[in-house]
Amino acid sequence: MNLLLPLKSRRGFLRQAGLAASFFTVAGSYAEALSLTPSATEGPYYPNHLPLDTDNDLLVINNATTPAIGEVTYVSGRVLDSRGDPLRSALVEIWQCDANGVYLHTDDSANRSKQDKQFQGFGRFITGSSGEYLFRTIKPVPYVPRTPHIHFKVRKGAEELLTTQLYIQGHPGNEKDSVWKELKTGRERDAVTVAFKPLKRAKAGELAAQFDLVVGVTPKA
Repeated sequence: MNLLLPLKSRRGFLRQAGLAASFFTVAGSYAEALSLTPSATEGPYYPNHLPLDTDNDLLVINNATTPAIGEVTYVSGRVLDSRGDPLRSALVEIWQCDANGVYLHTDDSANRSKQDKQFQGFGRFITGSSGEYLFRTIKPVPYVPRTPHIHFKVRKGAEELLTTQLYIQGHPGNEKDSVWKELKTGRERDAVTVAFKPLKRAKAGELAAQFDLVVGVTPKA
């Protein structure tokens, strides 16, 4: 199982997405302590059987020629501590349902016949020197009873630092979503609710979402 793209391929992936320049910023550039990213439930569908491929491109499994269906989206950001310093070599995991609302989990069996077999459903990325990460996936879709979201988990070694969820800014389902409504303040909601914007210079209508993850504990090196 691939943990992430090879370094050479990963750099090309960043350039292709037009996002590399935003990653490599100076550590500790924040004048004030950052607000921690609020945690959220892991939910019932963290994969109980990992896919054959676990890299950061969820649209293509291994060497398949047929991509997953859905709106292609590059989700990127940095993993930081509360001082704004990057966490390098942290493991970022994401998982989400496919464009038909089906998770990569044996208990999500109600719509199993509709599952997009080309969608990886789960991915991993080890952060670089600036704490940066990048995934190519699909724009999340709603399913009963949840608003669209992507699950995130951050680990450093054996330590789990954060589990949270990413939401689409302005989506009408947010206000009705039980998990989103558990976030009590506007600051907490803003921290996990981001814009999905057209990717600059994209030729096929790809989207981009920027999501920084701020964890409260800086693990020992």
